[in-house]
Amino acid sequence: MLMLIEEQNKKGGVLGKKLEAVVVDPGSDWPRFAEKARELITKDKVAVVFGCWTSVSRKSVLPVFKELDSILFYPVQYEGEESERNVFYTGAAPNQAGDPGGRLPDEGGEGAALGFWPAPTTCIRAPPNKILEAYLKQKGVKDADIMINYTPFGHSDWQTIVSDVKKFGSAGRKTSVVSTINGDANVPFYKELGNQGIKATAIPVVAFSVGEEELAGLDTKPLLGHLAAWNYFESIKSAAQRPPSSRNGMPSSRTTSAPPTTRWRRISSASTCG
Repeated sequence: MLMLIEEQNKKGGVLGKKLEAVVVDPGSDWPRFAEKARELITKDKVAVVFGCWTSVSRKSVLPVFKELDSILFYPVQYEGEESERNVFYTGAAPNQAGDPGGRLPDEGGEGAALGFWPAPTTCIRAPPNKILEAYLKQKGVKDADIMINYTPFGHSDWQTIVSDVKKFGSAGRKTSVVSTINGDANVPFYKELGNQGIKATAIPVVAFSVGEEELAGLDTKPLLGHLAAWNYFESIKSAAQRPPSSRNGMPSSRTTSAPPTTRWRRISSASTCG
């Protein structure tokens, strides 16, 4: 956003006025998101807010934007089942991100999929599970061949979860994992996959919430072949470049960009998930 604001200002700004960015950091404290949003709108008099990272942070600020009739651009993939006149949802909904993951069992002609969803106490991320489950059943996957697991923020027992995945996949089912585990939790999850010898040739994992930042220091050799996808705003002229991001920041301004693009990458020895 800061890069786009700088570029727009070089072109003369908007309606002859330069754009000014105001950046605040709620520090992953959900109630604080609402406080900072109110501050941006009432004190800083911003025209529009680009921000929030998790669904629970978005839910926290919604009442503020409705009350003050301001605009939020929410740039992250989200769980769907929500439509607010004060919010532009620019990230992928489950049918745009989750359904491709559901096709992994199809490629093998049979079998199961396991979903792991990071659930805050309010279980806001339950809808992706419902949508993906419905998709799999539509494709003929039986209830017994679908396993769903919710992990709360701060979960640490990845050994048990990966062990359950291994057990599920060793029962004669062709298995794949669709994961939206968020942030740093990806590190122990992928490490445990390696520890327990789960290879992509046996149980492929497709992840929708994993980035280079979390896996930068992780040895990718045991993880070759697993898939990751993420949605970025990309310019048409430089689609290969990823703009810098701030997970907790809520920059404000007014600008436009190209539609989000889902980029798939298979983990190789020279790269981490993208």
